[in-house]
Amino acid sequence: MNFFERQRQVRRLSTRLVLLFVLAVVGIVVVVNLAAVVAFNATTADPGQLAGFVAMVTVATVAAIGLAALVRTLALRGGGGKVARELGGVPVPTDTTDPELRRLRNVVEEMALASGVPVPEVYVLPEETAINAFAAGWGPSDAAVAVTWGALQRLNRDELQGVIAHEFAHVVNGDMRLNIRLMGLLFGILFLTVIGRGMARFGLISGGGRQRGNNSGGANPLALVGLALLVAGYVGVLAGRLIQASVSRQREYLADASAVQYTRQTRGIAGALKKIGGLSDGSELRSPKRDEVGHMLFGEAARASWFATHPPLAKRIQVLDPSFDPAELQRLSRQWAAAPPSGRQEDAALGLAPAAAPSRPTPGRPGHGGPGQGAPGQGAEVSPAAPALPVAGTRVRLDPADVLGRVAAPTETAYTHAAALLDQIPQPLLDRARNRQTAVPLLLGLLLSAEPQVRQHQYAALVERHGRDLADAAIHEAQALAGLHPMLVLPLAELTFPALRERPAPELESLLAAVFTLIHADGSINVSEYCLSRLLLAEIQELLRPDSRWRTDRRTLTDSRSAAAFLLATLAQVGHGEPAEAERAFQAGMGTLLPGTSWTYAPPENGVLALETAWPVLDGLRPGDKERLVAAVVAVISHDGEMTVAEIELLRTICGLLHCPLPPMAGSGIG
Repeated sequence: MNFFERQRQVRRLSTRLVLLFVLAVVGIVVVVNLAAVVAFNATTADPGQLAGFVAMVTVATVAAIGLAALVRTLALRGGGGKVARELGGVPVPTDTTDPELRRLRNVVEEMALASGVPVPEVYVLPEETAINAFAAGWGPSDAAVAVTWGALQRLNRDELQGVIAHEFAHVVNGDMRLNIRLMGLLFGILFLTVIGRGMARFGLISGGGRQRGNNSGGANPLALVGLALLVAGYVGVLAGRLIQASVSRQREYLADASAVQYTRQTRGIAGALKKIGGLSDGSELRSPKRDEVGHMLFGEAARASWFATHPPLAKRIQVLDPSFDPAELQRLSRQWAAAPPSGRQEDAALGLAPAAAPSRPTPGRPGHGGPGQGAPGQGAEVSPAAPALPVAGTRVRLDPADVLGRVAAPTETAYTHAAALLDQIPQPLLDRARNRQTAVPLLLGLLLSAEPQVRQHQYAALVERHGRDLADAAIHEAQALAGLHPMLVLPLAELTFPALRERPAPELESLLAAVFTLIHADGSINVSEYCLSRLLLAEIQELLRPDSRWRTDRRTLTDSRSAAAFLLATLAQVGHGEPAEAERAFQAGMGTLLPGTSWTYAPPENGVLALETAWPVLDGLRPGDKERLVAAVVAVISHDGEMTVAEIELLRTICGLLHCPLPPMAGSGIG
């Protein structure tokens, strides 16, 4: 199952989720209406009055559920970080020097680069001693990955990598958006119990006073309706939990399989599951909100029940390791009862890191101060020597079908390649990318054109609109970046993203304006510079305004063929010097996109800037149509059967704009 098939599966699950919750709400409405009719003795009313009464009760019930779900969903528009903080999560600084937290950030950064998605926020749950983790957010640009302190303490690097790979599978598969919607819908149903409890209490109190005053008998109608709402709400919550569990269990197997595909080894994720089964804390969380987020966790948040959101632990392990005997968990439990495992010590035994006593992060400031803190570099992981990157003119053969198979499907080679890319970025640049004060000038420096005349136009525009200090800092960074290998540009840009998240919204809005300034400063900006600028622009926009709509992929190729033709014509024009060769490349792309149709090659006069109106249209394509568009882009770029390093990085950037994350193309003969 490739990325586009998984996207279609998530669409089907979303539709199924809506239908199941509609059925649950219908059942609740029926129960509340019956209770209201009996409580207010409406059975004796004429049919017209009875219908009006039922309609009023139905509207009120549905409105209460819908408004509560909407309010809860809007409250989660802060992205994955909002969910992590609600569970007591503490952000891990991008420049942390704590060995335990640095190891976590390194694993997350490498997995993000290997997956082709933005580096997410990273949180640790310092009060949770169990082994667990989750990813949350509306999309990759506002995603957050959180792990418990128990996971940091007990898991070695392979196991931590397996857990993070599992969570990244949820990120790239589109599960996170579904998870947040589940939270909103469940809250809407649960809100009925709050209303019911209040009505029942008020009805009993007011009814008691009335009965003492006039000695009348009978129950207060408000109390009866409140009791019905209370019962219906709890029944609805139980139904919602069952729906939540059934949807979640199917996706956990897929995420486990994706984690194995990412890391190309089962020992990591299987080892983490064995530690959950063998340690007394298991994966059980202490947070009172654990039931609300149980469907998005790596392991069960509570003891197994009918509402288990994950498959049985032993079965998950056996799928990964068919030779596994469930009795082994009992042996491990006895062994670890006397001496619990230490991830850092296991890493040291494997030669991955020196042994060091982990420091427990202090809530509010993890990785800064406290006992056991190391200086920068202390306790750092041991990295193998990185292979040399290919020279800029290297050309490789690339099969379009192979590219489609790689979308959102990083392999062990891609993961190793991502780690090698990080190793080859000069440390001063890494430090500035991870620092919230220097990340903005560094990013703008990456976006400045290499052409002196274009750069001068960009500098003048920055001075005019954003001040000389920022413009000078950007120019200084651009000079320091001179000679940076093209395969390191996109990874370095992505590493600035976590630091940008720490900036207040007004500063991010100013950064958006600065990026727009660089894009439009001169019409001669080349396609690589434009696409990198546009990719980062899109990520910042999504961070500021996460898209929480239910469906964003409704367009078809028939509706979007003009925008697709613009993209293919632009790529053909900039990638082929001769007009005749460019037209042949364009027709090859259109033949892949819309076989059997004819389309006139007409490259836009204003070059890449013509694509500004095309991206929203193309990003809204349905998964199957988007798959054909990516294949067509590959057909245009590789019309001569080969691609340069720059063209491969351009392809990765375009795929990022289309939300089809493409890992580094290691294994293609270039790394």
